[in-house]
Amino acid sequence: MDEGGKALIPPGQAEPEAMRRALEAQVERLRFLIEASKALNSTLDLAELITIVLDISTRGSGAERATLFLLDAERGELWSLVAQGLGHKEIRLPSGRGLAGWVATTGEVVNLADAHEDPRFDRSFDELFGYRTRTLLVAPVKDRDGRIVGVLELLNKPEPGFTRDDVELIDGISVHAALALDNARLHRDSLERQRMDRELTLAHSIQRGLFPESPPVLPEFDIAIRHQSSRHVGGDYYDFMTLDASTQLFVVADVEGKGVASALVMSNLQATLHAVATHVHSLEGMMYHVNEGIRISTRGEKYMTLFLGLIDVPRRKLHYVNAGHLPPMIVSAAGELEYLREGGMVVGLMPQVRYRRGHVQLHPGDVVLAFTDGITEASNRQDEQFGAERLARAAAARVSLSAQQIVDGLFEEVSAFAAGGVQQDDKVLMAIKVR
Repeated sequence: MDEGGKALIPPGQAEPEAMRRALEAQVERLRFLIEASKALNSTLDLAELITIVLDISTRGSGAERATLFLLDAERGELWSLVAQGLGHKEIRLPSGRGLAGWVATTGEVVNLADAHEDPRFDRSFDELFGYRTRTLLVAPVKDRDGRIVGVLELLNKPEPGFTRDDVELIDGISVHAALALDNARLHRDSLERQRMDRELTLAHSIQRGLFPESPPVLPEFDIAIRHQSSRHVGGDYYDFMTLDASTQLFVVADVEGKGVASALVMSNLQATLHAVATHVHSLEGMMYHVNEGIRISTRGEKYMTLFLGLIDVPRRKLHYVNAGHLPPMIVSAAGELEYLREGGMVVGLMPQVRYRRGHVQLHPGDVVLAFTDGITEASNRQDEQFGAERLARAAAARVSLSAQQIVDGLFEEVSAFAAGGVQQDDKVLMAIKVR
């Protein structure tokens, strides 16, 4: 014993004791990482997983709070779905902003005794949430390939603050967390795709209900129609409306663009046209009001081409307005060709547009073909389009057939032409043959 009464430790015994304690600490750290890995692989729910990462990080380091930012490279943002102590509020910031943004950019670890003394620290979050950040450890979360997928912030560890051991702990958690986060995001994306597929399937069913079940049966005319959407829903539209015993209205339209937005405008067109047709009796007036309705509802941000035809059944006469649509064609029994161009500009862009009406006398054997650009713009491997001229020749070769045979034959020819091509679009093809 020394003069103060303390036991003397023989030389050489202090070093083994320190080594024992260091080894115990290392074993404890490994045990903690194993348990952390198990916890991180216990769920595919992204919000729950982030909560687990935060709990592990604060428990292992002794920090008061933690925030995990995930890197959204496409949007150039860091975002946090869950932040401890903030009522699970979402935080979003540009990927280069604040210390989190700096770490996401550089991949370096930042360990501060007083965050407010560092000019890179963004004080706005403290001010927004009424919190005072003091000690701060900010570390990148990297996957096995070393790519930064997020940033972990640990806040306010009591004295002496964050240590090298804390940095090593976070580094050990990082790869396991990155892998689990990647799996959770893939799972979430898969669920989202499944949800969208279900909704699109439902939307497709609803949209199909907007189309007539079958063409009208008229004593002097044979009518057939075929429609194919390149997606679940699309912007091509056709319809028939019987105004009285002697007049039949039909329409073929093509909303600009594809997908859900165009499908919504298409459904708007269907409702507008049916409402207008019951109150307005001239084709020019119908088209005027349809243009006004679509322009107002879409604020001029969507447009469409539209062909509106009115068949005078007993007189075999066709009245029409072509609003910027691909001109329908009349193929006579003798193979002669006439295009229906009279009308005006596309629908939905300009206010108070006035349209002109055209008319043509139909004869037995004539075939009226109305279609959308998915027919004429169907492309082959050489990026050559099917085109209106090829469509006219193919129709002339089938002019003696029934309307349904004409439509089916033309569809098959277009499909064979475009086999292997890259151009895919909605398609509508209508044939009206005069008996």
